[in-house]
Amino acid sequence: MKTRWERFYTAQMKDKRLRSLVERELESLALGMQIARLRQKGKLSQTKLAALAEMSAPKISAIENEPRNVTVGTLIRIANALGSKLEIRLVPQKAGASGRRRRTARAA
Repeated sequence: MKTRWERFYTAQMKDKRLRSLVERELESLALGMQIARLRQKGKLSQTKLAALAEMSAPKISAIENEPRNVTVGTLIRIANALGSKLEIRLVPQKAGASGRRRRTARAA
């Protein structure tokens, strides 16, 4: 039997716009989670990783928790500090997903 939260979540995900926002946020968080997992696997603190990547610990924390506008150069430095390499791939979206963003008209 589903919990009230599960029923609520299922109902909310029927809204295509909301579902798209949630999916984009989860994709964004996946990058931060991957960095955190590799850091923990290497038994590194955020401070130690920051020192190895020549950046601040708060920046590492921000990238792990809410990666926004992270440059490729920053990701390369983090990857090198983790003993990894950065690999960027473009993959097809799920069927029915539009790759174009719609612009809404703004009131003047």
